[in-house]
Amino acid sequence: MPLTGPRRARSQARQGAIASADATASSPDDLLVLIARGDQRAFEAFYGQVAGSVLGLVRRIVRDPAQSEEVTQEVLVEVWRTASRFDPARGSARSWVLAMAHRRAVDRVRSAQSAVDRDDRAGRDARQPAYDEVAELVESRLEQEQVRRALTTLTQLQREAVTLAYYGGYTYREVAELLDVPLGTVKTRLRDGLIRLRDYLGVEV
Repeated sequence: MPLTGPRRARSQARQGAIASADATASSPDDLLVLIARGDQRAFEAFYGQVAGSVLGLVRRIVRDPAQSEEVTQEVLVEVWRTASRFDPARGSARSWVLAMAHRRAVDRVRSAQSAVDRDDRAGRDARQPAYDEVAELVESRLEQEQVRRALTTLTQLQREAVTLAYYGGYTYREVAELLDVPLGTVKTRLRDGLIRLRDYLGVEV
């Protein structure tokens, strides 16, 4: 028998409460799938699960509290906009959003540093030859490209551990807590990953 009036309203309220509870209990990976479909409850649950970790990572890099909060908000807005791009085959949702946060934080620091550098150059009478600046930029980008390619040779588990420890600035114990694995497992992944990076880059890591 179809529900009408108050009975329908109560049924809809119960369904909404159940959906909200399910979203809160879901893993970040599952929540991203729902977010990609425009589910706001899922986004609220995802926000609650990862916002603290994102802010902590950004704060380590940016330092300034106000700017750290701004970058954190930018990252989570980007999650809402680009959730459909998440590929679980390339890593967990938590490592995906933390990598995004790392990029945003580094960009913010570089932008601020660029502004300082521009002011410094404007106050100087003498200026270094443009060749030196271009050479340094090219060398830096080549190194970044080499490291990025080297990271793709790692397994998913190794890449997550290395990214969090050496790009995110987390301790081994914090990495273990974020990935929900034993500390010994994290140390093994990092050791094996660093050996592979060393062999690929041909340098001591």
